[in-house]
Amino acid sequence: MDHFPTNWGKPRNDSIDAYNTYPLHPRPDWRPKDSFADGVQRTQQPIVTGTSVLAIKYKDGIMMAADNLASYGSLARFKDIQRLHVVGDYTILGAGGDMSDFQHIQHTLDSLMIEEFSVDDGHKLGPPEIYEYLSRLMYGRRSEMNPLWNSILVGGFKDGKSFLGYVDLLGTTYSASTLATGYGSMIAQPLLRKAVEGREHLITEEEAREIIKTSMKVLFYRDARSLNKYQIGTITAAGPKIYEAQSSETEWSFAEGIRGYGAQTQ
Repeated sequence: MDHFPTNWGKPRNDSIDAYNTYPLHPRPDWRPKDSFADGVQRTQQPIVTGTSVLAIKYKDGIMMAADNLASYGSLARFKDIQRLHVVGDYTILGAGGDMSDFQHIQHTLDSLMIEEFSVDDGHKLGPPEIYEYLSRLMYGRRSEMNPLWNSILVGGFKDGKSFLGYVDLLGTTYSASTLATGYGSMIAQPLLRKAVEGREHLITEEEAREIIKTSMKVLFYRDARSLNKYQIGTITAAGPKIYEAQSSETEWSFAEGIRGYGAQTQ
């Protein structure tokens, strides 16, 4: 029998042997250390998201809209975020979901447009090409992006033809005359379909703008992550254009008459 306790096995901790007979020298730890490991960690994975994007076809092209709010969880944090982005001479993107992912996509597409310009072969990427590129990009990098809902609407007008398509984090793609992301796909999409489908070739820009305004107002009333400040973008034969932010006129006095809201006398 071995009567030396220090030979009976691994000590119970790294500084004192099993029977507390003498201190042991600490073993050096050569593993790489995180510089933030000893600090308070709260926001190493911040998630800032945007909500619905709406888009419709009309007689002269495509019209899109997105509010200017980016929420930090349930906090309405940033109220001046532009979620519409011009790509090239024929296309506008509208993004819902994680804003950092959208910024990454913006930088990637801007680099692509610079590369295409440098080639100088007389060809410019149009909406269908950018749409297909995005579907591959988002599917190929889905493991790197935030697992939250990430979806982009691609609207464009080139060679007398309008284009409107949807692509999400899984690379799902489809096209329609009316599209919406986020909560708008449940609340605003029925309104858009009723007002637009079958009349795309008749709707003027003024009518399209009123349809979008009404839908954005409804979303503000119904979606807790939305804002009444929003931007509209159009893509026509004259090119893409994103207008200055505007606000919906809202009225909340009717809430006092709703049972369950505030103090009720009856």
